[in-house]
Amino acid sequence: MNMRRNLLQKGIITLIVGWLLLFVFFPNLLIVGTSFLTRDDAHIISMVFTLDNYSRLLDPLYADVLMHSFNMALIATACCLLLGYPFAWCLTTLSARLRPLMLFLLIVPFWTNSLIRIYGLKLFLSTRGWLNDFLLSLGLIETPFRIIYTEQAVILGLVYILLPFMVMPLYSSLEKLDSALLEAARDLGASKLQTFWRIILPLTLPGIVAGSLLVLLPAMGLFFVADLLGGAKNLLIGNVIKSQFLNIRDWPFGAATSIVLTLVMGLLLLIYWRAARLLNNKVDLT
Repeated sequence: MNMRRNLLQKGIITLIVGWLLLFVFFPNLLIVGTSFLTRDDAHIISMVFTLDNYSRLLDPLYADVLMHSFNMALIATACCLLLGYPFAWCLTTLSARLRPLMLFLLIVPFWTNSLIRIYGLKLFLSTRGWLNDFLLSLGLIETPFRIIYTEQAVILGLVYILLPFMVMPLYSSLEKLDSALLEAARDLGASKLQTFWRIILPLTLPGIVAGSLLVLLPAMGLFFVADLLGGAKNLLIGNVIKSQFLNIRDWPFGAATSIVLTLVMGLLLLIYWRAARLLNNKVDLT
């Protein structure tokens, strides 16, 4: 029996490792290798080593796109945090019967393709969409206002898609709060603002950081949101990568851009890991 169990465990581990090697490690290795090669109009890639693909990223044009993409992703993350924190707090105050229902409703949008949802949002926000029709019927506006193909529309689309990724880590952190600490703060005369600032916020900081990373990192790469809602003037870094591979056919430069974006994401994850360790050590010492 033990021998069969060991064989089964080894087989499962081998299958998982093989899957990761075949579909994760080797494709990423090909991307890394391609980023150091040269573009060839006839064969797409020429086996000539070069570092020009990375040096091109220092061009002000691509640097501006990267900073603009990071700025929109950062604003979307802040909006998700401002909306998600009160929502997650309200979830923790619900009864045991209502809480699973609300969590279910929060997860339901994941059952629909995000591209379809963005198309629906585009129809809702368009000049002749439901939003303008509703405001016109109320007499709040005299002429339809334009929000499509603006930076605000892209940010709204990112918040619409990524808000659940912020709520879930926040809800997990808030749910683990010890109610005795809040009662002790009230007994000691702390105001609601002091209780939040000195107890709730520090204890839920890991959830805030985790949720922010889960929103910030994908937000920079959701190119279809910028394509449908932002137009040509509001690009994300994902749009640059997509256009290099599909339109311009400059695979080496697209691969180099992908590698740089991956390294930035890895740096942010490293910062989160270090911050979480320092916070845990501080909690242990106290």
